[in-house]
Amino acid sequence: MLVKVFGAAVTGIDAIMVTIEVNCSQGIRFFMVGLPDAAVKESHERIISALEHNGFRFPRKQIIINLAPANIKKEGSAYDLPLAIGILASSEAIDNSRLEQYMLMGELSLDGTILPIKGALPIAIKAKEMGFKGFIVPKANEKEAAVVEGLSVYGVENIKEVIAFFNGERKLEPTVINCRQEFLRQQTHFDLDFEDVKGQESVKRAFEVAAAGGHNLLMIGPPGAGKSMMAKRIPSILPPLSLQEALETTKIHSVAGKMGNNTSLLSQRPFRSPHHTISSAALVGGGTFPQPGEISLAHNGVLFLDELPEFSRQVLEVMRQPLEDRKITIARARSAIEYPASLMLVASMNPCPCGYYNHPDKQCVCPPGAVQKYLNRISGPLLDRIDIQIEIIPVPFEKISDTRPAEPSGKIRKRVIRAREIQSERFKNEPGIYCNAQMTTKLLNRYAEPDEEGKQRLKAAMNRLSLSALAYDRILKVARTIADPDHSQSVNVQHISEAITYRNLDRENWAG
Repeated sequence: MLVKVFGAAVTGIDAIMVTIEVNCSQGIRFFMVGLPDAAVKESHERIISALEHNGFRFPRKQIIINLAPANIKKEGSAYDLPLAIGILASSEAIDNSRLEQYMLMGELSLDGTILPIKGALPIAIKAKEMGFKGFIVPKANEKEAAVVEGLSVYGVENIKEVIAFFNGERKLEPTVINCRQEFLRQQTHFDLDFEDVKGQESVKRAFEVAAAGGHNLLMIGPPGAGKSMMAKRIPSILPPLSLQEALETTKIHSVAGKMGNNTSLLSQRPFRSPHHTISSAALVGGGTFPQPGEISLAHNGVLFLDELPEFSRQVLEVMRQPLEDRKITIARARSAIEYPASLMLVASMNPCPCGYYNHPDKQCVCPPGAVQKYLNRISGPLLDRIDIQIEIIPVPFEKISDTRPAEPSGKIRKRVIRAREIQSERFKNEPGIYCNAQMTTKLLNRYAEPDEEGKQRLKAAMNRLSLSALAYDRILKVARTIADPDHSQSVNVQHISEAITYRNLDRENWAG
């Protein structure tokens, strides 16, 4: 008997429906076609054990399974559940009258327990698009999939529940979550706050400007100056995720298998901090079975690279194109997968190998030329893509010992949100542009044209600092962000001057 069961394959951050056709006939052989990988082929043994453990016999017949479309490779163990149900339905062990109304995915353990899968959210979105009545998933993935409105999501723990459901012996209760309520409840809680940071007022100002415009930022300073401490607090001043951004971010983490059990929707902007030994593939994504890299996992959030010069030169160079295009394409012989990568890059570094170049109290012990050689580990083109470059000096004792709390993140965040609202209104008719850091040259000419005095100040700075044309654009973007809270239609000399101070670490002049 021929039956059809429905599942899905994840490609990039989207899903493609997979029709699992099972035909039982006279014979004793087992065939599976449709480009299954080793994990899918091994489902045969898992299904036999799971069925026998729960009182069912694997059919002693010839079984032919086709995974359509047959030209797309099927990967992973998430097909165990639909394959098992298809085999039972084809052998008439369960009723098949309602199979076409549901999509099923889940990995089976040997005792029939249904284990969590990757990509439950994009699969649920595809199930709704294809008009399915419901989606049956592992219990651990039910909240993640239930984010999709208009689709009944059923979380199950054992294959017996699914068999009883299709036989009409048991009702499954759909998982219902108040997506908006959970989303809003978790948005304002942060473990780290800028009120714990003593002193560093000019650095906090640079962080506020960076957050307001979505600008990339580089901190350079000696060990213990507070670079990592402040970087970890950036999410607390960024504007909250919109529901659309949260859904997009959750899809990426779902595909990568980074969602915790019983997690519904990511409500806070991601903060990713990979170690400097990371490989190029782990940073940008890829592998034998392509997966999102750290750049994509930081989408709509922050990618923090601590000790920037310690990263491999090759690793840093592959970031140049994603930082500019805000997406990364993973190309393979038969396909190309595109992952979003719209992020805020925050990096930190010591000024020299010993860490004390330009330190107010400690002497640098590096040999001549070591500072320039150390900075040369970061290419000029990459530095040009970092809008704000600031130097950090250690906090004096008087400020460290001050018990008065500093300005909390909540106040800074309100100013950042107001600045983003101005930008949202400005770019409402510009698809794909949401903040000043994303402006094209055309938009710069329209919204960030400096006045005559500002042009002269910028010309002098470019000549003195040997800045590139890309750095010119970056200064104008930052100046536009500085001007926004003043409700200034034009960019004047004060805004340009402050933006230039955030470029004074360019290699050509900083290390002499």
